[in-house]
Amino acid sequence: MPLAQNVPADKLIDALAVYLKENVKEVVPPEWSLYTKTGPHVTRVPASPNFWYMRSASLLRRLYIESPVGIERLRTMYGGRTKKGMRNEHFMKSGASMIRKNLQQLEAAGLVEKATTKGRRLTDKGISTVDRVAYKLLKDMQKEMPELGKYLPQKVPPQQG
Repeated sequence: MPLAQNVPADKLIDALAVYLKENVKEVVPPEWSLYTKTGPHVTRVPASPNFWYMRSASLLRRLYIESPVGIERLRTMYGGRTKKGMRNEHFMKSGASMIRKNLQQLEAAGLVEKATTKGRRLTDKGISTVDRVAYKLLKDMQKEMPELGKYLPQKVPPQQG
């Protein structure tokens, strides 16, 4: 079975976002998410109407790769450089509220759980969801990128003897 690491990240996040929007009823963008910046390092609110689903998919992928992860580490991962007038640029962490609400919705859907240590991790249902979406995406992408075929399971010819 191919892993999520074997699929290009941008395509996996897009496919997971579509899956979450169509199949997971607990993941719904709050009303305030259309008017709120993601952190102090950005100047505008997200332009995409599907931003909430894209961030949820990105969090699922991030938890799949590095687990358990706390909100502070996720704030650092989604942060960026900010310019304050004439002063030098500095790194700023992302806002925590949007990440926290997203993770709470994913917990309600049963895809994420709080780990025994600090942070959150994917449940078995979350891992199988990401793997199924990655496998389906890899099968679809094999036509345009044949080099990804090495990650698909190969059929073994029957033994003669």
